[in-house]
Amino acid sequence: MARWSERSETTLYDCLPENVNIGLRVLVLTADVESMLKLAITKLVLLVSLLICRPLVRFQSEHLWAQTPESGISQRNGDFPGRAFLEKVFARRLAGWKAVSADNCSTRADGKANWCLSVSSRVCDLLTEECGLDAIVDAESKVCASQKNSWLTTSRMFLNDFARHWFRRSYTGIGAAMMSNLQQLSLMNSVVMIADQVRVPEYDYGPAVEKLQAAVRQEVEQKELPAFSISLVDSNRVIWAAGFGFQDAEKTVPATAETVYRVGSVSKLFTDIAVLQLVEEGRIDLDAPMQEYLPDFHPENPFGIPLTLRQMMSHRSGLVRESPVGNYFDPAEPTLAATVASLNNTRLVYKPETKTKYSNAAIAIVGAVLEKQLDEPHPQRVQHTILNPLEMKQSSFVVTPAVEPKLATGWMRTYDGRRFAAPTFLLGTGPAGNMYSSMLDLSKFISCLFEDGRTKDGKILSPESLQLMTTPIKDAEGKSQGFGLGFHVQEFDGFTRIGHGGAVYGFSTQLELLPERKLGVAAAASLDGTNGVVTRLADYALRLMMAVQDGKPLPDYRTTIPVPAERAVDLVGRYREVDGERFTKISELNGDLFMQRGSFRHELRAAADDGAIITDDEIGFGTHVELGDDGRLTVGDTTFARLPDEPPADIPDRWRGLIGEYGWDHNTLYILEKDGRLYALIEWFYYYPLQEVSDDEFEFPDYGLYHGEGLKFSRNANGVATEVNAAEVVFKRRQVGTKDGETFRITPVRPIDELRTGALAASPPPEPGDFREADLVELVSLDDSIKLDIRYATTNNFTGSVFYKQPRAFMQQPAAQAVARANAKLKSLGLGLLIHDAYRPWHVTKMFWDATPDDLKDFVANPARGSRHNRGCAVDLTLYDRGNGQPIQMVAGYDEFSPRSFPLYPGGTARQRWYRELLRRTMESEGFTIYEYEWWHFDYKDWQKYRIGNATFEDLLKP
Repeated sequence: MARWSERSETTLYDCLPENVNIGLRVLVLTADVESMLKLAITKLVLLVSLLICRPLVRFQSEHLWAQTPESGISQRNGDFPGRAFLEKVFARRLAGWKAVSADNCSTRADGKANWCLSVSSRVCDLLTEECGLDAIVDAESKVCASQKNSWLTTSRMFLNDFARHWFRRSYTGIGAAMMSNLQQLSLMNSVVMIADQVRVPEYDYGPAVEKLQAAVRQEVEQKELPAFSISLVDSNRVIWAAGFGFQDAEKTVPATAETVYRVGSVSKLFTDIAVLQLVEEGRIDLDAPMQEYLPDFHPENPFGIPLTLRQMMSHRSGLVRESPVGNYFDPAEPTLAATVASLNNTRLVYKPETKTKYSNAAIAIVGAVLEKQLDEPHPQRVQHTILNPLEMKQSSFVVTPAVEPKLATGWMRTYDGRRFAAPTFLLGTGPAGNMYSSMLDLSKFISCLFEDGRTKDGKILSPESLQLMTTPIKDAEGKSQGFGLGFHVQEFDGFTRIGHGGAVYGFSTQLELLPERKLGVAAAASLDGTNGVVTRLADYALRLMMAVQDGKPLPDYRTTIPVPAERAVDLVGRYREVDGERFTKISELNGDLFMQRGSFRHELRAAADDGAIITDDEIGFGTHVELGDDGRLTVGDTTFARLPDEPPADIPDRWRGLIGEYGWDHNTLYILEKDGRLYALIEWFYYYPLQEVSDDEFEFPDYGLYHGEGLKFSRNANGVATEVNAAEVVFKRRQVGTKDGETFRITPVRPIDELRTGALAASPPPEPGDFREADLVELVSLDDSIKLDIRYATTNNFTGSVFYKQPRAFMQQPAAQAVARANAKLKSLGLGLLIHDAYRPWHVTKMFWDATPDDLKDFVANPARGSRHNRGCAVDLTLYDRGNGQPIQMVAGYDEFSPRSFPLYPGGTARQRWYRELLRRTMESEGFTIYEYEWWHFDYKDWQKYRIGNATFEDLLKP
């Protein structure tokens, strides 16, 4: 019946876009049958279209098009809504057919080639940006005069509906098919010949790129992104790609569009495509029970519904998020087989097909099925059948010689302010997250998707399979679940957006496509937990490109500045939801304002355009925060009332043995208390309140990464937890810092007495310039309620050695007076200041430095620069209870060399953190600033005005 070459058929399918309906499929197979059937086929197309598509609107004389004796159809005076958009998109679609036009014309021997060429010539003359769609109509109608009466009715109906409904793409094929059938012309020849001379509109993206570059530079600087790369795609071409920052830790190699990143869960798309390739070959059934492919796979399934690949690829299987072995936290790099086998020790969280639960473990199983069917490793299969055909030469599921030279260094970050190099181990759930790629390589993948899976030498997947992957799964009520098979599917400014995000150690990636516009973006940063800002930049890029194509003004990128100090101080406090149980806390540290609300801690900044206070950080942007005249805080659309500034209640004894750190250095689980509940802070950024089931068992909330899963603690004889099984991952307790009341110790690199001789013989670094004369006074001489616990006059310090001959605390006069004022402010709260150290001779600082191992030197001052203690303007202190004289328990002890000492360390109890913040606020109110690594260390504002001192206490006490 059909007389297409493979090449012609491919081009016809390009004519018929992603939402080709059944009627068009029929037409594709029957377009060149005998003329006696043509009219019947046209009626069939119309009937199916009426049933499936939106009803065609009949042509009326007052509508957009009118018949004239000269040309059959001409443009009505005036414009119609969306005309410019229609012309551009229609021209873009037709341009895809140009490749075969000459072929089809030259191979026709019945004279229709001449007709074809004449139409092409006519269209070439008429089709411009100004006349666009009208020229096509006019050209077609002139050469079709002999069939005017029959063709005009159907064609006018199509064109009218086409204009009225803003390019309902399936009608394009219908209109072309009806015109061809009624004139007894080949469907391919008729539509291709018109498209032959059509030129794709050339858009000037230059101004849009300039605005995007400015936005990227602003974000890279403000959020200190080590490396950021981005690529913009229009149909089958990259219109701009670039890198920012540096891809290496030493900052010697600038990042480019070819810099390679770990792209995390973007990997899932490639795994799922590889499986669908086997589905097309008839080797895999998406709905077959999993045991047909993995007979030994049997997690506990009490629901009686077999698990399938379709469920797993759409995250509707009910499986746990992570596997017990080879999970996101596990650095052991187990095999895929071992990872999948460990799932036999788990139980389904939900009944299959009833709830969407994102699962890395599920995609690991998908990869295992792939390997089982092929007897070939998953990375190799994806390489051979997807990456190589797409010429993605810098992409792989393992680090290859092509990947390694351009691989960016990934960086971790934490809420307490630390940054450290990301781990590089491969995940046991490799099919779900082990892929490496550059943004230029991902752009090739984007273009392939726009071409319905075709490559220059074939295809990686059929249009039908891609349609399946990008059609959202719906629940029992018909509500979209946001996922197809692999792809997320969302609405974006009136269009469907497909793609996937990726978040893996040290890297954040976003792959976003608008299939209806054939616009796409690939973007990545080499900093953990930055998908918020990467997504925002990707979305901005899409909006800029759409604005260019639509001839609209380019949108601006909203920027922010730090919140002015006078506004920040008014916001600081703890708030409770007026009509609910949720809490919000706003705090400030060294000019940065933070809001802890829900699952995240956000940074607050002031919008540069109107001064509004909004969230702006690596995680998110744009939530408005406003403090009303009545003292109430509005966050988004929720109102909170300020709570009294008083210490929270102490925790129940049963929780004391649970609070602490668990897991690994690269990914630590914190169990802490706030708002009267135990919380899990997991994967560095996610705060989840825990529901207590029993003393040792808790549940995650019904939202977030681990909804439906729980935690179970194991305790020792003293009631202290030694490990916790959280969401099927076992986290061992970490020994961090010291136990309450104990002093942190190091093993000095060299004996202190040996170091003392050299330190006393050395001299402080020279300091040219004008300085104030030293005026050191004892703190207790200004206020005898200031208590002393000078640790370095005893062996109760981090070295176990004595440094001072007597317990004294000296400071420069202005600084000492500020400490006395702070102590007086605390009196009304029944509290006072307990001093551990103040002025410190320079030679003692040198002894500290020389005694401390290199990996702990962040906690001691470098004698080459001197210490603010040496200048008499720094003080180490804590709070004590005036009632009993005892120190107030803080999260960490004095001189503890661990992250617990950081002022923003998130662990411990709410009561401990409240006292830590009270001390800081009190000292800051008197001109001190806190040291970023030590909650007890405060520097006075005038420290630069005093020289480094080296006098001993005995020298200072001489008359």
